[in-house]
Amino acid sequence: MSSVSKGIKKVEVGLRWDPSPVGAPPNDLDIIAATYTGDAPYGNPEYLVHFDSRSPDGTITLNRDSRTGQGFGFDEVMTLELERLAPSFTRVVVGVAIQQQEQQKVFGDIANTAVRIREGHTNLAHTDLAGVSGCTASTVAEFTRDASGAWSFREAIRGFDADPTTFASLMGAEL
Repeated sequence: MSSVSKGIKKVEVGLRWDPSPVGAPPNDLDIIAATYTGDAPYGNPEYLVHFDSRSPDGTITLNRDSRTGQGFGFDEVMTLELERLAPSFTRVVVGVAIQQQEQQKVFGDIANTAVRIREGHTNLAHTDLAGVSGCTASTVAEFTRDASGAWSFREAIRGFDADPTTFASLMGAEL
C-alpha cells in the first residue's frame, strides 16, 4: 500500500544562547522568517516575521522572544504552519540576527548559541552556529513547496555581516 506524502506540515525553530557576563550589555538574538511567492522566489520577501510580529494570516508566529538569553532551554521559539500557508507561497527562509548595541558582536562573541529545527518530536537540524562565528546574521533553514504542494526542508547555514534590517533584504538570495 502506498501513501501520498504531504511533506512537512508544521515546524518549530528554537534559538538559545547564554546571557552576557555580569556588567556587559545583553545579547539580543532574533529569529526572522521571510516568505516568497512562486512569482518572486528570491530577493525581497513578500513579508517578514520577527520580534513583535506575526504573519498576516497567523501561519508563522514568534511564540517566545528573549532579549537577554536568560531562561532554560530555547529562549526564542517560532512556529511555522507551512500546510496552512496560501498556495502562492513557495519558499520560506529562516535566519538569525544579532541586534547590535554599543559595540558590534558576532556569533563567536556569544556563548552557547544553538538553533534547533524540528517537526513534532523529530529534529530536522541542530547547529551551534560555529560555522558562521565571524558573522552578525545567518540563514539557518529553507523550506520549499513543490508542484504537488508538499513542503521540504533544507538546512541552509549562510553567514552575513549585516544588521537585522539589511539582513532581511539579503536572506532571500538564491542559495
